[in-house]
Amino acid sequence: MTGTTPRGRAGRLLLVRHAQTVWHRENRYAGARTDPALTAAGERQTGELARAAVAEAVQVVVSSPLGRAVRTARPAAEAVGTGIELEPGLREADFGELEGRTRQEADPELVRRFVADPVAHPFPGAEPPGEAADRAVAALRAVVARHGDRTVLVVAHSTVLRLALCRLLGLPLRHYRRLFPRIENVALTEIALPADHAAPAALLALNRTVPTP
Repeated sequence: MTGTTPRGRAGRLLLVRHAQTVWHRENRYAGARTDPALTAAGERQTGELARAAVAEAVQVVVSSPLGRAVRTARPAAEAVGTGIELEPGLREADFGELEGRTRQEADPELVRRFVADPVAHPFPGAEPPGEAADRAVAALRAVVARHGDRTVLVVAHSTVLRLALCRLLGLPLRHYRRLFPRIENVALTEIALPADHAAPAALLALNRTVPTP
């Protein structure tokens, strides 16, 4: 699925979910208002991503402003000799009442409705998925507008990346959890955005494993 950017498309974007955090083991929701630290495994993953950035000839590193994303992006930026551009629109979705909690700690009926249709039934107090998708897509388009055909590494978060992928590929948001059941930590997902915003993006790679030493 990898290769050169298709004719008529601008920008090469490598999308990455941040490294593993201490909440992964318990599967707690970490959204826009919570920022758990990386695990020891997550710290090692940042080094793996740095090596991948060099191998992919990354020229620009863009990150969500949340600490777990910035910590993941920093070694990659240092490895390719650049700074980190913070993009607020790439922050994770706000999960409302589920921030910092697991599904087992939530009302089972709320969980059932969310699983059936997360767009129609987000958790109470949560950011509407459509709004999260729109801001993430706008952020990615802004990155392309700034950097043209340069190779850009974008470090963000699982849910907001899945929502953005659905929006960019013309897929129904309500199925984002089924269509993209998982974005792996520090794996590379590559897309190409067309100049015509009405046209769908191209998905060139999904969850491509980064090299290990």
